[in-house]
Amino acid sequence: MRLLALALAALSALPLAAQQDDVVLRALGDELNRSKLLRIASLDPPYFIEYSLEDADVFDASATLGGLLTSTHRPLRAFDATVRVGSYQFDNTNYVFSSLGHGSIATLPVENSYPAIRQTVWLNTDAAFKSAEEAIARKRAALKNVNMPEALPDFSKVTPAQELMSVPRHAIDTNAWNDRIVRLSRVFLSHPRIVSSLVSFESIQSASYLINTEGTKLRQPNDLAYITVRAWAQAPDGMMVRDSEVFPALEFTALPAESDLQAAIERLASNLDQLTQAPRGEDYSGPVLLEPLASAQLFAQVLGNNLKLTRKPVPQPGRPAPYIPSELEGRVGSRILPESFDVVDDPTQALWQGQPLAGTYTYDDQGVKAGPLTLVDHGVLKNFLLTRTPVLKGFETSNGRARLHGNFGAAAPDYGNLFIHSSQTVSASDLKQRLIQLCKERNKPYGMLIRQLDFPSSASLDELRRLAAAMQQDGSGSHFVSPPILAYRVYPDGREELVRGLRLSGVSARSLKDILAASSENAVFNFLDNTAPFALIGGADYITAATVVAPGVLFDEMDLEASQDELPKLPIVPPPPLEAAK
Repeated sequence: MRLLALALAALSALPLAAQQDDVVLRALGDELNRSKLLRIASLDPPYFIEYSLEDADVFDASATLGGLLTSTHRPLRAFDATVRVGSYQFDNTNYVFSSLGHGSIATLPVENSYPAIRQTVWLNTDAAFKSAEEAIARKRAALKNVNMPEALPDFSKVTPAQELMSVPRHAIDTNAWNDRIVRLSRVFLSHPRIVSSLVSFESIQSASYLINTEGTKLRQPNDLAYITVRAWAQAPDGMMVRDSEVFPALEFTALPAESDLQAAIERLASNLDQLTQAPRGEDYSGPVLLEPLASAQLFAQVLGNNLKLTRKPVPQPGRPAPYIPSELEGRVGSRILPESFDVVDDPTQALWQGQPLAGTYTYDDQGVKAGPLTLVDHGVLKNFLLTRTPVLKGFETSNGRARLHGNFGAAAPDYGNLFIHSSQTVSASDLKQRLIQLCKERNKPYGMLIRQLDFPSSASLDELRRLAAAMQQDGSGSHFVSPPILAYRVYPDGREELVRGLRLSGVSARSLKDILAASSENAVFNFLDNTAPFALIGGADYITAATVVAPGVLFDEMDLEASQDELPKLPIVPPPPLEAAK
């Protein structure tokens, strides 16, 4: 399920014509058949052409402090033409300039005009074909001066899929949703310490089309709805603190009730109030307990991101490739977690213990059907999340995990519903007591408990750059881990003290072997993933819904460092009174 992030690019609406006479599908199919004749004398012919289309009805609204900021209901069709020239063994992709000269996303006419749709598809196919020919020529030239490891095929074959699903469409009451978002944003009026807040809603009801020259022909619903809440506050010493929460669902009718959303926003606002009054944290090294939500957020980054295996592209001679390898590459068959842990990605599950899972899907973005996939068995790494781009010997075929737009002409992998399971668990209270006992044995004045991480991150781009630079300097590794939002000192008597301004240091995939115990309680963490660091909210053009189900975990030792950032000054004039504005 790949969707354009509408903060940067919009999607489109499918006029609900009789789906047995689908004008869009007919126009795409006819132009695809004609495009098979594409040729330029003496150059590589196309061996694979694919058309994908997200055809969605989009509504979004945002509000702050009881005032409506935006409200838009619009149709737009987002189209992508992929042309591969050469052969499955060697083509124009997996090269640093594979996408140069062709902006793959185009907009198709909103109306079901057969000639207008074909005209736009033809022009974009022509542009993609010319770009592919240029890329393969430059790739050949680069390979004459670059030593690459043993050659892998550039693309793998799959069995074509054909399924035309019905695409239901629900009428959305835009006025009612405007009023609801306004009411939700009023929660922050009772929290004057919060200097900025935003509540937004987005509903995307989409028909997803995929057809290619191999014979794949798919039409499936690809809906997504989510409410995003973000807020910022400033402590008396000037430190900015923030919190955010995203509530995703596979359709807007499945979002939480307004009363539940009100309660969640009130908790978020109260947390920020407490953070502004909390003491600054200090450097710490010792046992750390992550409650289930924070644990799921950590697994999403440290394990999940490293299971997304991608391929190093052919670089330009004398220049390093912009590529970050997985920390788990080459470790298949090695233990990466305690023996009691199993990890399975299962996009076919819609519910877990009655709770809806956002990462459910049937076919990935390349038309490959996804099923349950065991990734870690008794602590031992068994597999990766793979697309149709071969990445390593033995991992050359797709397992249906192409879910995001990637680099170098390839799709990017992602998980759907990632289940972290331990066969040996204890209650949450026992896990906390074990943390306290470990600290006593090591003469620590307190242990650390983390209740929530900043993931997906609501940081500014400037803060993100500073954090990434600091993590690179201390050797935290190339895969960054978002800092804690809610971190507590836990004293020997069980008392908890909230602290602020800490970040995790030196955490990598190898840290997972230091897990001592897991809780019997689990968190279902639904979120919107993307390819930006920390899944930064609004940080990438494409988003996809994903889920991690995980227990709380106790680490034998982790490092937390106090932020050394220069603090901004407080406002000169105090904020206006908010209570009177209600």
